[in-house]
Amino acid sequence: MNKVLDFKLDEQIMEKINRFSRTALTAEQVYAFPVALCDNEIDRDGERFSAEALGKLAKLFVGKTGIFDHDPKGEKQSARIFDCETVQDETRVTSCGEPYTCLYAKAYMVRTAGNADLIAEIDGGIKKEVSVSCSIGKKLCSVCGADMNRDPCGHIKGTYYGGKKCCHILDEPTDAYEWSFVAVPAQPAAGVVKHFGEEKDFSQEVRSLEKRLAAESARTQKACDMLKREIISLSFLCRPVMAVETVKILTDKMSFEQLTELYHSLKKQAQQNDEPKPQLVSKKTDGGKSGENSRFRIAG
Repeated sequence: MNKVLDFKLDEQIMEKINRFSRTALTAEQVYAFPVALCDNEIDRDGERFSAEALGKLAKLFVGKTGIFDHDPKGEKQSARIFDCETVQDETRVTSCGEPYTCLYAKAYMVRTAGNADLIAEIDGGIKKEVSVSCSIGKKLCSVCGADMNRDPCGHIKGTYYGGKKCCHILDEPTDAYEWSFVAVPAQPAAGVVKHFGEEKDFSQEVRSLEKRLAAESARTQKACDMLKREIISLSFLCRPVMAVETVKILTDKMSFEQLTELYHSLKKQAQQNDEPKPQLVSKKTDGGKSGENSRFRIAG
């Protein structure tokens, strides 16, 4: 069994717990449980931690408090992490092709009459999902490596480029604030666990959703390519004429909505340029008595 998740409140464990207590606690006074805090898989926000970041967070989260819904009130404190480390599952590979790595923590709380219901809810699987709060030094684009905090690029999270889904890589953490029990965590696999490699029942549903999103992204990309070709064609009908390379640079990082708007704008301009105009126009006016056809009269 995995030592990170399957542990007993022996002397060594109690020594780690008592580093955070004012008085020495006994095993009978303590309730401890394992928690999967976060991993290197892409989450619901289109972000993922790097394996290196998880290693640094393992040190930063030791001693951090567990609360509810990221509400920073003292009365919301429920537990505390006394040990933390990363574990790599050699049997799993992430959607980005990396070995699956998870940050696991051991948390404890003191058994009291006030938290008896919470302990029962944790054991019963009611209070399970968790979310972390931390400070990240770099947020990198998975496509080009640009730091989104300093020099953001035009790549869009969730969009596929070259067959790979774009995401933001969270790297170089600087601090860990807290972890919370929440209803819907950003990371589907984050929560109280029973054994190593435990996955949610909806993992198959997530993979199915990923396939549908990939198909939709491919269709959107095809539509964008068609719009770009049409825009290049329309640019020759506009005045002044735009160079092909200029149009390509202009449209390279545009979204589907932006391309559509530009296409309709250029099409309207091209249609206006195609309107028939009289060869000779009089500088004089007849006050509109001759109607619209007066524009086409040859001035004497």
